[in-house]
Amino acid sequence: MAATPAPPLAPPKPTWDPREQEPSFPWLRPTIRIRLTLLYGGMFLIAGILLLSIIYLLAAQALAVGSDLPFKIVSGEVKSTVCDLPGNATPDQFNAAVNACVNHQRQQALDELLSRSLLALLGLSVIAFAFGYAMAGRVLSPLGRITRTARRVAGTDLTRRIELDGPDDELKELADTFDEMLDRLERAFTAQQRFVGNASHELRTPLAINRTLLEVHLSDPAAPPELQQLGKTLLATNERSEQLVEGLLLLASSENQITERKPVDLAEVASRAIDQAHGEAAAKGVEIRGERAPAVVQGNGVLLERIALNLVQNAVRYNVPEGGWVEVTTEVGHGQALLVVSNTGPVVPAYEVDNLFEPFRRLRTERTGSDKGVGLGLSIARSVARAHGGRIIAEPREGGGLVMRVTLPV
Repeated sequence: MAATPAPPLAPPKPTWDPREQEPSFPWLRPTIRIRLTLLYGGMFLIAGILLLSIIYLLAAQALAVGSDLPFKIVSGEVKSTVCDLPGNATPDQFNAAVNACVNHQRQQALDELLSRSLLALLGLSVIAFAFGYAMAGRVLSPLGRITRTARRVAGTDLTRRIELDGPDDELKELADTFDEMLDRLERAFTAQQRFVGNASHELRTPLAINRTLLEVHLSDPAAPPELQQLGKTLLATNERSEQLVEGLLLLASSENQITERKPVDLAEVASRAIDQAHGEAAAKGVEIRGERAPAVVQGNGVLLERIALNLVQNAVRYNVPEGGWVEVTTEVGHGQALLVVSNTGPVVPAYEVDNLFEPFRRLRTERTGSDKGVGLGLSIARSVARAHGGRIIAEPREGGGLVMRVTLPV
């Protein structure tokens, strides 16, 4: 039978939005453009200060502030509108007054030179910073184009490319490398699409045929007891294989971003999951409790129900032998919907919590030999949460058991 390819899936999207990381005041953000502007302007300012210092020292040396006049007045009357010269004084007193007046004028000239030069340096520094900012923006404009393309690619479209033109410099090399990486990602994602489509058909079909044949043989009343027992064993093994295949396919597809979203109430999802796990909980003597407030999110109801069902089933199966309980609550706070599943159970070391989310892993051992599941429940739950832009956190509960928190954007 020919394989039927699955419909195209949306490319994976990160759970974070780069635009949400931008600060409220972009001028306070230490971007490369700001740093280059500060570097250009700072270098100009330092060079201007050094040049001004050299000019000031050379002018001071040329004016010879503090030195005696190269002439002396022996006799006669000297009048000045700038200096306050004595009228009746000896030549030495008169020369000293003239010398002090001239040195004062020299110092005023240097001070005026310094103040005007500082004002000119300040104005040129402002121009230099503005020019540096404009030039840095022009030089770094290809980086902005790369960033915008990366955001669009991270959103929904892996077919977009930067295709940067211009001189063959480092920025063009970066853009070309990024384009090559996008080509490889697109090919890998297309291969994943084909794999999911083909596997969903090629793996399910033989297992369904095996299950049908086994059920037909088991329905034969004339079959010997040994054959009946063997058929039940094979049927249980086949059922486990079907669960494993379904879990792997769901894990592969849930890694993708959800494109079609509808309003889903987590309280309703949790209630349906509790109804499905109620029989198993009653058989194990586990009490399921908790208050579930309305918490509406945008997402896929089937996948969100799988999160709740996997968490509730794990909480029931990995519980204490007697007097155990599972608490399921939902609420909305700080713009996020929260699903919390707590349970009694064995003590879980904090350093082993992350291992629980790995496929085919359980506490201190492999999950492949367990009769409680196929070891993909928490992996699927984490992938589905990420596909909805949320996350799931596990924390050891004091006294034993776990507290699983699923946070989803409202």
